[in-house]
Amino acid sequence: MELLTLLKRYTPSDENERMAREVTIQFVEENKLAFERSLLFGHVTASALLLNKDKTRFLLMHHRKLNKWFQVGGHCDGDHDTLRVAMKEAAEESGIDKVEPISREVFDIDVHLIPQNKGIPAHFHFDVRYLLKTSASDELVINGESQALRWFSFDEELPTAEESVLRMIRKCRASL
Repeated sequence: MELLTLLKRYTPSDENERMAREVTIQFVEENKLAFERSLLFGHVTASALLLNKDKTRFLLMHHRKLNKWFQVGGHCDGDHDTLRVAMKEAAEESGIDKVEPISREVFDIDVHLIPQNKGIPAHFHFDVRYLLKTSASDELVINGESQALRWFSFDEELPTAEESVLRMIRKCRASL
């Protein structure tokens, strides 16, 4: 389904997400290259909160470049299907090949600034997020983008203070 349709029917959970939704809609409407990394101001990305098979744990990765814990995800690189991108990135970054959506609807939206790195100027990620689960084992394979991968339970202390990550976890806990 077209991203603008998904975004326009999505109900944000708080004021930060409402603002991210509006800014993302405007960005996609005004930029033909919104899904391309070559758009240096920013671009649409897709990510996911990935749950294990029995939905008792979620996956976070310690991002190598940013040195912080986040959900799995990445660049769209021209693909306008953000759910497909989120599923592909979840599989690539976790090493789990059986990833499926819990819902095809947007689960969360965030806009965040990525700092300058290796000649690439600081830019925005307009991140569209989904809730996914694995239908396979919980065994993980670390790739070059992460320093660590770990399953967390919903009641344990987390190694992140990133509000948008914590918001997704709160929403997920409330919906299960």
